[in-house]
Amino acid sequence: MAIVTIGIDLAKNVFAIHGVDATGKAVLVRPNVARAKLLELIASIPACLIGMEACSGAHHWAREFAKFGHTVRLMAPKFVVPYRLSGKRGKNDAADAAAICEAVTRPNMRFVPVKTLEQQGQLAVHRARQGFVEQRTATLNRIRGLLAEFGVVLPLKAAVVRREATLHLEELPGWANPVVGDLLSKVTRLDERIALYDRHIATMASESTAIKQLMQLPGVGPTTATALMSTIGNGRDFRCGRQLSAWLGLVPGQYSSGGKARLGYITKAGDPYLRSLLVLGARAVLQLAKNKTDPVSRWANALAERRGYWRAVVAIAAKNARMCWASLNKGEAFRMPA
Repeated sequence: MAIVTIGIDLAKNVFAIHGVDATGKAVLVRPNVARAKLLELIASIPACLIGMEACSGAHHWAREFAKFGHTVRLMAPKFVVPYRLSGKRGKNDAADAAAICEAVTRPNMRFVPVKTLEQQGQLAVHRARQGFVEQRTATLNRIRGLLAEFGVVLPLKAAVVRREATLHLEELPGWANPVVGDLLSKVTRLDERIALYDRHIATMASESTAIKQLMQLPGVGPTTATALMSTIGNGRDFRCGRQLSAWLGLVPGQYSSGGKARLGYITKAGDPYLRSLLVLGARAVLQLAKNKTDPVSRWANALAERRGYWRAVVAIAAKNARMCWASLNKGEAFRMPA
């Protein structure tokens, strides 16, 4: 019978493929397919459903397979693990491919949106910028650690570390002076690189109507808007805004049984970069809400007073995520809430 579903376990050089027919019988089992032969093999198969784990190179292969008429679905690896069908202890590529083939057919499976070349290019800007930010933070902490060895204890604030380290530079003995000076120079170079990537992000934001519309929401700036647009596109892969919030890990985990509902901490699932951007934006919204009287500000202030600062911040971030989904999904039909 014809192949209707294929599971592919991705790798760098050797891929495992598991294909089944309409009855679920395995009709294509290839545990060792060379990278150079993969496209040729997929092109020879009539259009069907292809499942893969969302990992390095997955979006590239999804676009390539779609050119042959296949329907491609990507899944988070953690959602595939329960479907491993080997029945044995241990793990191998063939068992992973079979598990992917089974998981992609589940009606309630959650899929990762396939990104376009433009989206991946924009995300590359965000990833590089975030890498520079992390390097800068690590360098500043290294400066703090070195200065602490000489009795100069500095707080965590970056501006204070820069200023105080520069003031104490000439007092440092021996080789400590050129070392700390070199680290301060590195911080300056990283500042310049981050500023350059901020300009790249501002340029991306100015070229998209959808991103400009997202930026009208409180707590959503160019960085958050471009990151969201690059990650989820028009949001059509999510049925509603709350599903996007859950995908980002901004909803509480449930531990309910016996008719008793128990809600715990937020799940922190999904993309931590997007979640952190939304939370930082929510903190700004809550800070500014103290001096405003609009309905959203009144709601935020009342929530912070009733449930505490951090719960209010997460609630605002989740609300912003839902409004971002509505903006991307409805396009020009979206109207800002009063």
